[in-house]
Amino acid sequence: MSTNTPVEATVDRRAPLIKRLPVISHFNKSVGLQRGMLVTGLVLTGIFLLTALFAPLIAPYGYSQLSDAAGSFPAQQAPGGKHLLGTTVGGYDVFSRVVWGSQTAVLVIVAAVVLSIFAGVILGLVSGYLGGWLDRVLVVIADAIYAFPSLLVAIVMAIVISGGQSSLFGGVLAAAISITVVFIPQYFRVIRAETIRLKAEPFVESAKVVGASNIRIMSRHIYKNATRTLPLIFTLNASEAILTLAGLGFLGFGIEPSSAAEWGFDLKQALADTTSGIWWTGVFPGLAIVWTVLGLTLVGESINDLNDPRLRGRRKAASGAGGPDSTAAAQAAPQAESRVL
Repeated sequence: MSTNTPVEATVDRRAPLIKRLPVISHFNKSVGLQRGMLVTGLVLTGIFLLTALFAPLIAPYGYSQLSDAAGSFPAQQAPGGKHLLGTTVGGYDVFSRVVWGSQTAVLVIVAAVVLSIFAGVILGLVSGYLGGWLDRVLVVIADAIYAFPSLLVAIVMAIVISGGQSSLFGGVLAAAISITVVFIPQYFRVIRAETIRLKAEPFVESAKVVGASNIRIMSRHIYKNATRTLPLIFTLNASEAILTLAGLGFLGFGIEPSSAAEWGFDLKQALADTTSGIWWTGVFPGLAIVWTVLGLTLVGESINDLNDPRLRGRRKAASGAGGPDSTAAAQAAPQAESRVL
């Protein structure tokens, strides 16, 4: 086997590109209950993303609309009629607010996680490859950041950026920056550990021998192999980003209802309704948060399990139980994949 071509890359090239994508490749390897969990997570996540994408077509009213041609919306109207999920104490249509809130959640996820990945991957590559005093300083800083709760940082950023009265841009930016600061150490640690392992591999040593620069080695040889676990961290961090944004809104530091729809703010406004038996103003935004976080978490945990060769080998053995080669296949799978990894 050539030292410049890992076994995994050779195997992957045999399949079409679409089958090598992270989620699709994991789906093809899953069986039984694990596949059921992955499919459930994908369905919930897909509904969330499609709702955000087609929110202008799905929502019957705007997120801050209080009236139509027939007049002003009634406050706290029960579900039914032209208000499918009822109305809030302020007269907003609950269904429209829930639908538009998915767009706000997607914006926060994209802004926060993309910034976290960008900064964390670069710092992890540099720290793990160069080592020395720079590595020690970055590790100490990453450990120190873990002492700050993400929600506390989000509250401080919301006050600094928008004075606690957030517009759409201010609320998304406050949540994204606070989440970015907290998530960077996670990406940093993962990429740094993989970089330290990979820089001792023969293909990296061969690149050094032929005179490749450090930047080329990190970007062309180490980066691709060190970022294979990022889809897992992305899905888990995306769910935490939604919870952080909802926490901001629930505490009163989120996005104002006239600027954008946000599930946490709607939950806060619904607190006073619960004692009056008005359940619909809080149940539906809460269900939106729970289902979205559940879907992202199921996808992330399924990918995590399927990345473990031992678990995947046992599942393959169970699915092929009774066959003459099932035991040998179960024993050979972890050994083959350990050589790949």
